[in-house]
Amino acid sequence: MTDIDLLPSEIEEDLRDSIRSLLESKSDSAFVASLYDDPDTDTSALDAAWAEELGLAALLVPEELDGAGATISEAAVVSEEIGRAVAPVRFFSSAVVATTLAVRLGATELVERLAAGEAFAAVACPATSATLDSGVTVVESGEDAVVNGTVPGVIEAAGADELIVVSGSGDDTIVASVAAADAKAEAFLTLDQSRRLADVTFADAPARVLGRGAQAADAVRAATVIGRTILAAEQYGVAQRSFDLALDYIKERRQFGRTIGSYQAIKHRMADLWLAVSQAGAAVTYAARVASAWQAGEETIEEAELCSLVAGSYASTVAVNAAEEALQMHGGNGMTWEFPLHLYLKRAKADELILGHAAAQRRQLAPLIDITLD
Repeated sequence: MTDIDLLPSEIEEDLRDSIRSLLESKSDSAFVASLYDDPDTDTSALDAAWAEELGLAALLVPEELDGAGATISEAAVVSEEIGRAVAPVRFFSSAVVATTLAVRLGATELVERLAAGEAFAAVACPATSATLDSGVTVVESGEDAVVNGTVPGVIEAAGADELIVVSGSGDDTIVASVAAADAKAEAFLTLDQSRRLADVTFADAPARVLGRGAQAADAVRAATVIGRTILAAEQYGVAQRSFDLALDYIKERRQFGRTIGSYQAIKHRMADLWLAVSQAGAAVTYAARVASAWQAGEETIEEAELCSLVAGSYASTVAVNAAEEALQMHGGNGMTWEFPLHLYLKRAKADELILGHAAAQRRQLAPLIDITLD
């Protein structure tokens, strides 16, 4: 593989400007905080803006399927900005994980609907699971199937139009799609109300088989690797914004006749935090670049998987630490609703559990780099 350039491309910077501008106008911190008072706040205008107007729903769809044909690095930039704004959008669940499954299984009709922003999909697996396995029963008959079982804590299942179910592993893998109207999704109160969870129950739900066997297993692995990489980018965005908020505050807040940022102890803590956030950014960018190279056929999925585990486990830890440190820098003010810090801490803590905790990701990583665990 050619040398990796960690500097952003012009396309990535343009994309960053577009998504940041959109989120600043349609999803500021007050709008996100309102979701905690009323979880049923209408987000359809925001959904239409990012998915249709900016075309981000089609970002990872190949051009031959009328998509944008973007790289994973470009998708990571979008996710980074979503993290900076803790925006309540279905980009990760629908435009990344579900769309990757649909594209790799050749589910053209579903891909077209998702890419056009006409429908949103969720993968019916527990949010805290390191895999996409739904753990439900799928009985197939040709291209049709019947699904039974309950999946706890599915990301953004409520309000989704399609629920994608993964059953089994290896050559026994089946991926099927269930219309949301044929399942029951019960949303519940969660720490991060900007990304809601729901328990999903399938009772003899009719499904359409999207893929089976080795092809399905490969698609699930690809969606997991890409999803983990994109999630790490979001965690980096959360960490960046938390650091920026803390920096702005300590430069303004005065105590004993001087700004608190002038105290040496605060300087040292901020320097340590800046270093950690910068390192997370480098790990995420490298992982996204390697994943893009794999996407272009210039790198192996094994290398992309390894890098996604490094970036995911590190960015996850740094995001939580950055949000906690930012809150500490704000003193008592950080615990109030007048400041948006709680939104970042909640997103960081919730993201920490998606696709497996950082500790679980490090356990997955260990054998890939020849480390033997007791």
